[in-house]
Amino acid sequence: MDRDIFVETTFAEQLPELAIAPWQVWLDSWLQDLDETLPKAIGYELTLRFTDDGEIHKLNAQYRQKDQPTDVLSFAALEDHLGMPLPASEPLYLGDIIVSVETAKKQAIARDHSLQIELGWLVSHGLLHLLGWDHPDDASLEKMLDRQALLLRKVQLIP
Repeated sequence: MDRDIFVETTFAEQLPELAIAPWQVWLDSWLQDLDETLPKAIGYELTLRFTDDGEIHKLNAQYRQKDQPTDVLSFAALEDHLGMPLPASEPLYLGDIIVSVETAKKQAIARDHSLQIELGWLVSHGLLHLLGWDHPDDASLEKMLDRQALLLRKVQLIP
């Protein structure tokens, strides 16, 4: 099964945590693990973008009417396909995950773990949102966090 994962960065500082290859491997692994939650298709595509607080602030204001930066945004393309037949000959585009590296750095310090682990939490959270997961209440959030922990363990980001 084809899984194309596009990783972009607009973050000015070059950080080893933003290297493209590991993110492609980890997201591919996570998609394999989450296969049962995916609509059947010949393949899947998604975009992961690492950016700064300025860009994510603009997106958060434009799409969520929240005039502040945030750590991660997900724009699920699957919502656009609800009730529509999926093309049999093309990969299914799952959507976009956008992560603020600036906010992730602050959160990593506050949570006393590495930037790589914080980015892992944020990207896995964004991926689950692309696949329809949500957390309108504490029980849903706990279930989502548990799944994120499993995904991070799968790629050995956490023990």
